[in-house]
Amino acid sequence: MKEELCMRLPVGVLNHDQDLFEWLDAHAQTYHLKYLLAHADDGIIWGHFRQENLNISNCVLPQSPLLRLATLQQCRVFSQVGEVMLWKFSGEWKARFISDLKINPIIENQILWGTHGYKREHKGFTILKDGSQGLKHAVPITDIEVDKAEKLVQPVRLTVYHYIDYGDNGIARIHLSRLVDLTTNQN
Repeated sequence: MKEELCMRLPVGVLNHDQDLFEWLDAHAQTYHLKYLLAHADDGIIWGHFRQENLNISNCVLPQSPLLRLATLQQCRVFSQVGEVMLWKFSGEWKARFISDLKINPIIENQILWGTHGYKREHKGFTILKDGSQGLKHAVPITDIEVDKAEKLVQPVRLTVYHYIDYGDNGIARIHLSRLVDLTTNQN
């Protein structure tokens, strides 16, 4: 099953932030990927690819971190088609692509944090905030319904696919997971 799902990708040399953006843009175009979710030392970074360019959450929410090689831990670029993941292991960048066109995954819709929101449609983001604490993050979708008090009608969900592997001992375990989509649908 691993061979059907997962393919290692060459990373090449990533020395500068510009190298990172170019690498991500190229793979997003190659695999028709739509969104970015990065974990960095200084926080979470959301992004989307619009007109072949990566736009990150910092463009609408200044307190959102910048996407930088120096602080990047891992980065996932994803859509319904598949996911590219980039991570650092023992000082070296690694990458892989997952596509699941032939395998039925377990589908999980994780509710994202935030009870209220306001849209920045011209930039392709909605800023989600918690009604009681005021903490914020900017997610790269705008087809979110909010009422007059900016309360979300439906929560935003991150769709995740999980893949089961039955080891030599016959015990099932989640062997791979990938990000798929952002939605307000419950299914």
